[in-house]
Amino acid sequence: MTTKDALLATNAAYYRAFSARDFGAMDELWALEGVSCIHPGWPPLVGRTAILGSYRDIFRNPRQEPVRCGDETVLVANDEARVICIESVAGAALVATNWFRLIEGRWRLIHHQAGPLAMAVEEEPTTRPSFH
Repeated sequence: MTTKDALLATNAAYYRAFSARDFGAMDELWALEGVSCIHPGWPPLVGRTAILGSYRDIFRNPRQEPVRCGDETVLVANDEARVICIESVAGAALVATNWFRLIEGRWRLIHHQAGPLAMAVEEEPTTRPSFH
């Protein structure tokens, strides 16, 4: 498996955990320290306790819509990498960055940030909007 394939697989695992409301799987994805998260419209969260608490709260929300990810771009620099993607949530488009660090042979999430994108998306995003 290439580095890019491993990162895309880990990124997909994040969205599977989110959609399945699988707290154990989400917990396994995050690094133990040096982590941060900015959910859309939320203040920044720093530290595992705050971040995992936020996912526990999100998973308890019965009206939480599924989050789908598409159009991934992988950027790798040594033992860190980012996957930039377009999320689709209830017809809204979000641009997300998932930042990973290679820790003991596994890509672990160290930062997630998502925010609104000024365009509507189909159920499964397939093309990247031009920002130029």
